[in-house]
Amino acid sequence: MKLSQFKYTLPEDLISLFPAENRDESRLLVLHRSTGKIEHKIFKDLIEYFDEHDVMVFNNTKVFPARLYGNKEKTGAKIEVFLLRELNQEQRLWDVLVDPARKIRIGNKLYFGDDESLVAEVIDNTTSRGRTLRFLFDGDYQEFKTKLFELGETPLPKFIRRDIVPEDKDRYQTIYAKHEGAVAAPTAGMHFSRELMKRLEIKGIDFAEITLHVGLGNFRTVDVEDLTKHKMDSEEIIIGDDAVEMVNNAKANKGNVCAVGTTVLRTLESSVSTTGLLKPFTGWTNKFIFPPYQVQVPNRMITNFHLPYSTLLMMVSAFAGYDTLFKAYDVAIKEKYKFGTYGDAMLIL
Repeated sequence: MKLSQFKYTLPEDLISLFPAENRDESRLLVLHRSTGKIEHKIFKDLIEYFDEHDVMVFNNTKVFPARLYGNKEKTGAKIEVFLLRELNQEQRLWDVLVDPARKIRIGNKLYFGDDESLVAEVIDNTTSRGRTLRFLFDGDYQEFKTKLFELGETPLPKFIRRDIVPEDKDRYQTIYAKHEGAVAAPTAGMHFSRELMKRLEIKGIDFAEITLHVGLGNFRTVDVEDLTKHKMDSEEIIIGDDAVEMVNNAKANKGNVCAVGTTVLRTLESSVSTTGLLKPFTGWTNKFIFPPYQVQVPNRMITNFHLPYSTLLMMVSAFAGYDTLFKAYDVAIKEKYKFGTYGDAMLIL
């Protein structure tokens, strides 16, 4: 497959700037892979498609307020710092992206907050945009983390062109988020409300949880035409014994295993036995899924509508089938479904 095959025309007004008023009342396009049949539903209707002992696999990562704005010493130039991951808790070292990158050199100090009480020193250049910062702070670690997150804002993707509002803190997060470490939300999961989870539970659907700390690689542009040459950023994943047992039991009993989102699909497919069963794993994955890859673990998927040329679109087309998915996207555009992070959802059967 080539990059150019993942081009389509997305009208700007179909990129959702705000989430649906209620999480479980987004629109839901149901796509039947075997026939190409499409149904138009509301998200909470998905309960109709699942039976007792089917398994839904959720990514329980938690987004932290990763975007900071600071000023450079001497010049006072405004610098955006995007926290990627903590490298060393004791030394308060973080991998970050800085913008504009050309202004930042090793040894520069950056000041954050109105009172400039948080200071960071640039100690390494990792890539053209990436840097390693050492935060200089007098208090203990917990005070430092509190201060850092106080100054940070919800890291909405850049294609949502508007200012952050207070509601984003809650809505750019799943209701089952537990383990802090993501700089982007696993968006398919954001449609689940507490009421819907309860109804699914009462119906006997089993919930398995895995963790993938979503990085910015999800939004990184693919700049090679030959997709085999594209390298995904590594992301940390955890697949515990409980999830493995639940998923493998469902597969053994011919139940359905549904990946809630592309992050779950990547995680499950990153640790598969030769017989197609899930294995426990803790570590990193840089797995890049695109057609004609054959998905082995889940047989169903919930996902949002993804932007042209994105690795997320490529991943979903491997699951749904390239032609089938693009026909569904044509329908979604005609029916004015909302695309992107805060957009509508799709259930692929």
